[in-house]
Amino acid sequence: MNVIPTPLEGLLMLEPRVFGDDRGFFFESYNARRFSELTGVTLPFVQDNHSRSARNVLRGLHYQIQQAQGKLVRVTEGAVYDVAVDLRKSSPTFGQSFGIELSAANKRQMWIPPGFAHGFMVTSEHAEFLYKTTDYWAPEFERSLLWNDAALNIAWPLDGAPLLSVKDQQGSPLADADVFA
Repeated sequence: MNVIPTPLEGLLMLEPRVFGDDRGFFFESYNARRFSELTGVTLPFVQDNHSRSARNVLRGLHYQIQQAQGKLVRVTEGAVYDVAVDLRKSSPTFGQSFGIELSAANKRQMWIPPGFAHGFMVTSEHAEFLYKTTDYWAPEFERSLLWNDAALNIAWPLDGAPLLSVKDQQGSPLADADVFA
């Protein structure tokens, strides 16, 4: 597995080693020992989540202000534009975002540490999105950062208006958001 740092401290892109032939392919999508060796992350994963969404669905930007979750995310079908926003007030990259395409074809993964908001937009007909979390879902601590806040300057690859949940339509702009120390 190849680990590629991003401009945001702690946010990592992972590219697995894929073995393929005329029968198909194989790759190890997660190995706790190897993940820890390569990333330095020793937090345990306690929950796996799986979603399926149609083209132009935009989910996020979500985070939990308490019981903050680290997430290891990937796409098993289709493609998404995946975004993380640094909400750690003490970080030199506070308020900055990083986005990249994750797809079934490129098999990339993203490690999103606790202290980041996360979201994605489906760019294919549909996409299946899987992610591991380091803490359990706690709806009372869940927050949504406004996906189109001008302060974030996220270049979503929009093809028309995104399909949003009510929660995501009512997200907080960065200036009003609960953030991490």
